Order: sequence, then C-alpha cells, then structure tokens
Amino acid sequence: MRYPTVVSALGLAGAVSAHAVPPPVAAAAASVDCTGVNAISPKCRSSEALYSRDVFYVGGRSVASGFGNILADQVYVEKLTPSCGVKQLHPLVFFHGGANSAVTWLNTPDNRKGFASYFLEKGYMVYLVDQIATGRSAQQDTTDFALANSTTIEIVQGGFSAPELAATYPQAILHTQWPGSGQAGDPIFEAFAHATVPYTTSLVAGENAMRASICKLLSLVGASYLVSHSSGAQYPILVSNDCPELVAGNINLEHSTQPFWNYGTALGSGSAARAWGLANTHLDYEPPVSDPSELQVEVVGEDTLALRNCHLQAEPARRLPKIASVPYLCTTGEASVHMTYDHCVIEFLKQAGGNPDWIKLADVGIHGNGHFGHLEKNNMDIAAVVEGWIKKQDANKAARV
Repeated sequence: MRYPTVVSALGLAGAVSAHAVPPPVAAAAASVDCTGVNAISPKCRSSEALYSRDVFYVGGRSVASGFGNILADQVYVEKLTPSCGVKQLHPLVFFHGGANSAVTWLNTPDNRKGFASYFLEKGYMVYLVDQIATGRSAQQDTTDFALANSTTIEIVQGGFSAPELAATYPQAILHTQWPGSGQAGDPIFEAFAHATVPYTTSLVAGENAMRASICKLLSLVGASYLVSHSSGAQYPILVSNDCPELVAGNINLEHSTQPFWNYGTALGSGSAARAWGLANTHLDYEPPVSDPSELQVEVVGEDTLALRNCHLQAEPARRLPKIASVPYLCTTGEASVHMTYDHCVIEFLKQAGGNPDWIKLADVGIHGNGHFGHLEKNNMDIAAVVEGWIKKQDANKAARV
C-alpha cells in the first residue's frame, strides 16, 4: 500500500550549486559561522550532492478503532534520484540505527557530505527509510508500540562521540576521527545529539512491521543493496530471510545483531536478547524451528573487555539457508566497542552456512573510527570501501551469468 501523497522537488539539502549562489550571499558566507546548526543560515552553502526527491509511505495494515479503520505500520521512504543520472544496476536502501532517523545518511553534524551524497554522485538510486515508530514513520497503533526516551547526552558522549575520555574497552583510546571535541557544548556534538529521537521498545511488533513493509518496498524497486548501521542491521537480516531474491547484498556498518545476547560494559554483565539468534522474530532454520527454545546455545571463548565471548549455537548448528544465500558484509571501526564483539555475528553466520565478509577498517588503512564512522571525518573513505565491495559483488554476479 502507498499513501497518495507524493512530493517531488530538488533535494532540500543540495538544491543549489556553487555557481548558482548569488554573489552577495557567496561573499557573506566567508564571514559567517557555519558550524553545526548555524549552517541552517541561507548564507551557508550546502555540501550535499544534487538530487531530486520523492516521498512515499510503503506497506501498512488496516486497524479497527472506535472511530473507524486507521492505517498503521506504513514506513516513510525518501527516493533520491541523482542529478547526474542513474548509472548503477541496483538501488541502495539505507537503514538507520537506534535513536536515529534516516537523516543520519544526509549531511554530517559538521555539514560535510554524508553517505547518501557519496553514492548519489556515483549514480546510485538511493532510498532512505525511517524505521517503524521512528521519525516520520510514526506509529498509530499505540497498543502494539511503546516508545522509549531517546539516548541520553551521557551515552552519546561516552559511547559514540568521545569514548576515549572514559574508556570502558581498550580500543576506545584509538578514537581520533570525531569532528570536534565530542563533548557537550561543542556545536558539532550538539548538532549530533539533537538528531536523536525516541524509538520503540516493542521489538517483536517493530520487526514484524518492518519485514513486511521492506519486502513490499523491494518488490516495487527491485533487487537492492541494503545498507544498515548498528541496530538497523536487524531489518536486512529479516528481509534476507523473507525475500532473499530481492536483496543484492546485505551491508552492515557495525551490525548490532549479536546472537542471543546484549553485552554490558563490564565483564559478567549483559542480558539475553534476540531469542531467534539474530532477531526477535521467526527465522527459517533448517532443520525447522517452531519455537526459539529449540535452539541450543553455548558460550564460546574467554571473555575480556578487548574481545568478548560469543553466544553461539551448539554444534551441530542449524542452518539459515535463505539468509546465507545473500552476500553479507560487516565493517568495524578500529576504536569502536564493536571491535570487541562484531566477530560473534560473523561466527554465527558461518555456523548457519553463510560466507560473510568482515572488513576491519584498520586492516585497510582506515584508522581511528568509533561507532558512527559514517559521520566521522574520514566517512568518505569508509563509503569507498562499501562501494568497492558492491562493485565486487556485481562483477561476481556478471561473471556467473
């Protein structure tokens, strides 16, 4: 289902080229503070790529209410068409992480080009999704969805923008790529922190809504590469299970789908999560599983703050043939807490019959990144790594034809 509302306009973040800026504005920009939110001034130039923009709502269901039937579960999608023309075979669909929205893929908090601009300039069709009950995908069925307060300022600073200041894991001291101090009061930090939004704690309802709506989206746009950050990685996993023929590849910037467990900051802390392994809802295992209690779990490895142990399937492990059929990539920043446990997702996927790729950014010469590498100073280098992997997948597919 699609809402009848369609908006078509030049991309709001990049509608004016440098040559089109009137001379008085261009001259004034040199003396104007365009740091952080100050760049909202008409005197500040945008660094975003040129594109045209259409807006849609995809998926959804009818829910009876005391006032009649309402529509729920529809997902907000922005379609960005590059002004240079579409030159690539497969679109890219982007999924943000928790307490964020799709704006995370547009300009960075210090107003540099974001991931969307990088790929638009390469000729990719780009789709940006606000996850269910987040941002502009507001949820009307409040009986199924509960919202949590957004991430705290302390968590933003300690976990994302400046983990090196109070390192809870050894790799944190390597963090160098955040633009600005990463602390409250810094204008770049403030721009980032103000972009956090409430998110749903109704994990099962959220997954069920997203897996239906995103397969509907892909049926409309065709086989696509799914690019996710952090907890947004759970949705490409579900879509790879439900409609794998529509997923050209599953690309995860620091996947937060650690099997069966959420890690605490101290050894011995944490909590059970994702009873189906990589998700809170049903996955198609072989041999089949009707209830997640049928999955046998064991803890593997010594647990240290530098390298956490993993909660994996006990051998012989059940397979996930649909998910395993989709090419898979994870990238991990050198200074991110994900360096301590991203390997657990990789090992789980191997158990399940997959052949996942894991690129530790430091191994390819990209250093100093935390959890939000796609917003950090070297974000274009990370985007180039992602594009290189896409090109490799496309070449492999062409060779098999």
